[in-house]
Amino acid sequence: MVTGDILKLRLESITGGGEAVGRFEGIPVFVEGGAPDETVLCRVTEDRKKWMRSELLEIIEPSPARVDSLCAFNNKCGGCPLQHIEYNTQLEAKKNILKDSLLKFGGIPASEMPAIDPEVYPSPEWEYRNRMQFHCIRQAPAGSPKYGLMGRRSPEIIRVSDCPVASIQIRDILRVKEKELTPPPGKDRFTVFAKDNVILSEGGQERGKIKLLEKDVLIDAGLFFQSNCFMLEKLIIELRKIAKQADCNYPMADLYCGVGTFAIFLCDLFPKIILAEENKDAKNLARENLKGANAEFFALCDTQWPRTILRNKAAIGFAVVDPPRSGLNSNTASALANNGPPVIAYVSCNTVSLARDSKILARGGYKLKELKLFDFYPQTAHIESLAVFVK
Repeated sequence: MVTGDILKLRLESITGGGEAVGRFEGIPVFVEGGAPDETVLCRVTEDRKKWMRSELLEIIEPSPARVDSLCAFNNKCGGCPLQHIEYNTQLEAKKNILKDSLLKFGGIPASEMPAIDPEVYPSPEWEYRNRMQFHCIRQAPAGSPKYGLMGRRSPEIIRVSDCPVASIQIRDILRVKEKELTPPPGKDRFTVFAKDNVILSEGGQERGKIKLLEKDVLIDAGLFFQSNCFMLEKLIIELRKIAKQADCNYPMADLYCGVGTFAIFLCDLFPKIILAEENKDAKNLARENLKGANAEFFALCDTQWPRTILRNKAAIGFAVVDPPRSGLNSNTASALANNGPPVIAYVSCNTVSLARDSKILARGGYKLKELKLFDFYPQTAHIESLAVFVK
């Protein structure tokens, strides 16, 4: 098989990258834009001997799960590669990807997986995204938008006049020229956050307070914050339930705390809350959000925090960790595995790094007790999950 050859394939499932996969003579072939249970013609674009990638040419027999896209920029911008698949099928695919990752990379025996079958928390399918990143167009003609979204498998920036997954407020900005944002000077991309009557953006008003579960949270458009507030509230509610089952007589730790979002809603359950974060600006915002609480702050990269937080096995009763896509850093992973609390709630945005870290925690005596999938990003391949580990 060589690049350019045309294949007829029966597609089986959706992969972690959002592509459909079929097999040619036993070799996996990835097809962007395909759907489970459909027959297609595709052209090979990349042959790596053990796997191939191809472009979709023709749908011979469409999948029962295939639907029409709502977006005028489908297959043009780089987002939402699953919008041609109906929502329940998307959820089932993500659930299977999460389970498969833990089986393949997490060292969890297949016999234990039925007991921790992921519970799925769906989202509104459209108009859910409160936070978006736009790319600047510096040489835009007069009267044209000065920003857009990155093209699909292309460096081209697509000028979008709407985005169906964006919150109503951001859609309004895209559709009404008079509300156009001003990209910040010297940056190739910038972030916009909008919820209720609050609109924040780099290059404009960056800092402001939003309401989550009737509490004020101070955020900054230039700092990381979850993009789907509807799902964030669901996640916080579940974290409180889990935290209440821990030993609340001891302090808790919030690692990779960001602006302190989880700590705001958990601090009342524990006598003290200890927070660690590597971004100084985020940590300063967390201090403001936790004013009045018995809180102590550490730099995540500092070796002082594990010696202080985990100085003995009874130092803390509960920890919530929310690392970036790369997962726990080695210092944090080993400290938790060797001397972590009885209960850890691990919020993950990457199934592979979650699986890798679960294997490390298992060496320290932890067992995966619960697994929940929160669909923060419908129409995309991104998977957010909550894993509860007990020792």
